Amino acid sequence: MALAAPWRWLPPLLAVLLGLWGLERGGSGGGGSMWRDESVTWQVAHRPLGALWELLGQVDAVHGLYYLLMHGVFGLWDGGLWALRLPSVAATALAAAGVAAVGHRLAGGRAALLAGAVYAVLPPVQMYAQEGRSYALVAAAVVWATYLMLRERWVPYAVVLLLGCWLHEFAVLALLAHAFTAWRSRGWRWSAGAVVALLLPLALVSARQAERQLGWLGRPSWQDWAAYGVVAALALLLARGAPAPSRELVRVALPLVLLPPGLLMVISLVHPWYVDRYVLYALAGLALLAGARAARVRLVRVRAGWQWALVAALLVPPLGFWSAWLRTPESRKDDVLAVAAAVRERARPGDAVLFMPARRREWLLSSPEVYATLRDLALDRSPAASHSLWGGESAPAEIRARLRAAPRVLALLDPAGQPLDPYPAEAVKRRTLASEFELCAVSEVRGARVAVYARPGACG
Repeated sequence: MALAAPWRWLPPLLAVLLGLWGLERGGSGGGGSMWRDESVTWQVAHRPLGALWELLGQVDAVHGLYYLLMHGVFGLWDGGLWALRLPSVAATALAAAGVAAVGHRLAGGRAALLAGAVYAVLPPVQMYAQEGRSYALVAAAVVWATYLMLRERWVPYAVVLLLGCWLHEFAVLALLAHAFTAWRSRGWRWSAGAVVALLLPLALVSARQAERQLGWLGRPSWQDWAAYGVVAALALLLARGAPAPSRELVRVALPLVLLPPGLLMVISLVHPWYVDRYVLYALAGLALLAGARAARVRLVRVRAGWQWALVAALLVPPLGFWSAWLRTPESRKDDVLAVAAAVRERARPGDAVLFMPARRREWLLSSPEVYATLRDLALDRSPAASHSLWGGESAPAEIRARLRAAPRVLALLDPAGQPLDPYPAEAVKRRTLASEFELCAVSEVRGARVAVYARPGACG
């Protein structure tokens, strides 16, 4: 039996090896780290199906299919951080294999091998390969839908792309990129129409939730525009002067790099919806262009060999440093497991806890053994009972009364310098602590502060 061509197995193997490297992302206690978005996945996916369905009617419908998938994963194997992240590792390997398959169809085996490997090592791809969120799965669906488009397999194309859209609806922007290749095909037009029509129910539900779901987003920053400009310039440079055999690849890859993120950024000038991970799949186009360009260089030519050795010398050290950094808690906004460990160390029997703002309750929801030992002063209804992510809080007057009856409070705060929520309940928390309590100690934890308050004179 002949061995499979290297382009078929080397890219996904590389993606798996990179995905498994440092999968738990360190952590001061050796037990790994997890940031708050992953914590949402963990605690929502552990809810009973009925409670999960009720939640999606109120918030986070855009991630509903992913939560259902993870509910099934945890039902089969409740393996902590490994169970949380392995689906993303597998999806990234599948996406790398898909990039290689597209590259092989359009530019041959050498380009396929290089494109798939480039995709696997791109730092954003490595980042979301180790994250318990849907973005790696969405990228895999878009990549394989692109391959099916090239094969003109329109029913499987529509099914796979629709799956990606139901995992995260911004995958629908890939249709714009695909239109540059397939718009003349009646089969593609019917498939695209079916995808849009069958995505419409999710779009209508998530549109009602958009203010609560995306209210934290601002318009794209200058750093976002600069990053897009760099990627776009690199893509155009790689596409420049492509010979005839590679022009079809350019027609497929270049729109995939440029259009989904570009359009989402323009839309975000009016409706702030842009986050780079929402269009992670666009990097597949960059990997295809890089693989096709690299495949045209013959290393037996001495001059070209020296050029590529220089490129490797310039790129490998920063890429290695970046890859190592991505496997540390510092690569994410916060670390809910570190926050829970800090609370565990400082808490005494009878202590109360206050989350400032309320959405930071997420820091302890994924550590129920810590959260259960504390009295949550502001909580009125639990997340499950309120069909929400973080629960419902009491009225400001009730929060003030409970605070005045507490001898000692652990306050979980955002890092210093972050904007303060203007809501009445949050203002009452701040005023009551400042006027009636003494700040005993405050500890900086990754992306958070844990402050201990007591009655005046009782800190000791």
